[in-house]
Amino acid sequence: MSGAIEKVSIVISKGSIDGIYPGLIMANGARAEGIEANLFFTFFGLDAIHKKRQRSIKIATVGNPGLHLPTWLGAIPGISAAMTKYMNAKMAKLDIPTVPEFVEMISDTGAGLYGCEASVDLFGFSKDDFVEQMDSIITVGEFYDIAAGGEIVFT
Repeated sequence: MSGAIEKVSIVISKGSIDGIYPGLIMANGARAEGIEANLFFTFFGLDAIHKKRQRSIKIATVGNPGLHLPTWLGAIPGISAAMTKYMNAKMAKLDIPTVPEFVEMISDTGAGLYGCEASVDLFGFSKDDFVEQMDSIITVGEFYDIAAGGEIVFT
């Protein structure tokens, strides 16, 4: 049996509510337990730290088996917006921070927040497109250097 986890690096690759929140919750929990935490945002997960996009994170309704909706129902215009509003209201009632608040809070605890260079290039973004809490844009190799000696979690 191994010892306690001392460091965790979390990869966030999805840009939906159910793709972003698990990583933020895990990072926040790690920091609360005194565990070093680093977040690596790649592909659509970059929306969590994108200045113009982080306030409009939605829940995907089409093809999301966790919602237990028929696929055709999720495709009806307005369903995604309604489900997003519903989920945001439930989270607010439980005092779960919004994505911008969570990102700021996690950064304030000393966690590292990194954008994936390949994804940033793919989408034509620059450092200016991201929130000030993002430490830097790094390569996958640099992420592995930062993650060395710890656990890597892919959400």
